[in-house]
Formats: sequence, structure tokens, C-alpha cells
Amino acid sequence: MTEASSSALSREELATRARRLRLVLTDNDGVLTDTGVYYSERGEELKRYSVRDGMGVERLRRAGIETAIVTREAAGCIRGRAEKLKVRLYSAMQDKLTLLPMILTEYSYQPDQLGFIGDDVNDLELMEAVSLGGLTGAPSDAMPMVKRIALHLCASPGGHGAFRDFAEWILELRS
Repeated sequence: MTEASSSALSREELATRARRLRLVLTDNDGVLTDTGVYYSERGEELKRYSVRDGMGVERLRRAGIETAIVTREAAGCIRGRAEKLKVRLYSAMQDKLTLLPMILTEYSYQPDQLGFIGDDVNDLELMEAVSLGGLTGAPSDAMPMVKRIALHLCASPGGHGAFRDFAEWILELRS
């Protein structure tokens, strides 16, 4: 695995945070997809997903870490992907930070038991909140302001294994 970490935290602190994780939140567009949108002749929206990212979800699950998708989209094709991965979907989240108290209550977790990977300005507030005690990541093609605050900069771009890269980094830190 190519590690492109940009964290200023010590490896020991990162490992401690990784061992506490119980839930990894991920953005959809730009993390699980490559930001492209395809439309069929009938107007159906199609998006491309990496099966490697799906394996990242599975590997985290085996390690006792759940995954949930947080997106501004009003469901659409992401619903099918979330069902296939057997993960929780929080859709139509215009302000992702408002989801944090709900997630903490719903799962009975503390903020330092969360991870989050995002790629754009609408992910910044949630990423900043999670990075105080949890772990954060960004795909290699994330917007510069997101890359600056991510604790891990993935070697892979969104839709091409960025989530898997983040998952493997977490698992490596836990070992």
C-alpha cells in the first residue's frame, strides 16, 4: 500500500485513534465515485463505483468497524449501492455537520470513535469536527482545502479505491 499520509500527529496517536474507531462515515460523490455522472437516453442517472471500495467496507466490518454513507444527494442510485454494501445511508444532508449529534445518539458513540473521508467544501465542517479525536481522510483528487485538514491523504482518487486506501490505512494503524 502506498501511504500518502499528510498527518502531523504521531504514529502512536494515529494508532490510538484507529483502535477506538467504531464507525467510518464516507461522502459519496468524489469519494465512492469519480464525480462523473452518466445519463441514459431515458434520463436515468448512473454512477461508477469501485468494487475495491466495497471490499474496504467489508474489511472494516470484519474488524468491528461499521460504515455509513453521508451525501447531499436525495438517494437516487446511491440507495442501491448502500443496500449492496449493507451500510446505513444518510441522504439529502445539505449540512453534514448537523448529522453528527444524531449519529452519536443513534449509535451511542463518542466523537473520537468516528472516522470520515470527504473531498469537497461541503465536507469540511464534519471533517474538522471528526479530526479533533477521530481519523479523517481525503482522496488524492480532493479539493485543496480538504487535503490540508485530512489526517490521511489517499494515494487513490475518488471512485478508484480512495475509500479502500483509507480503510487499509486504518486497519494498518490498528495492527
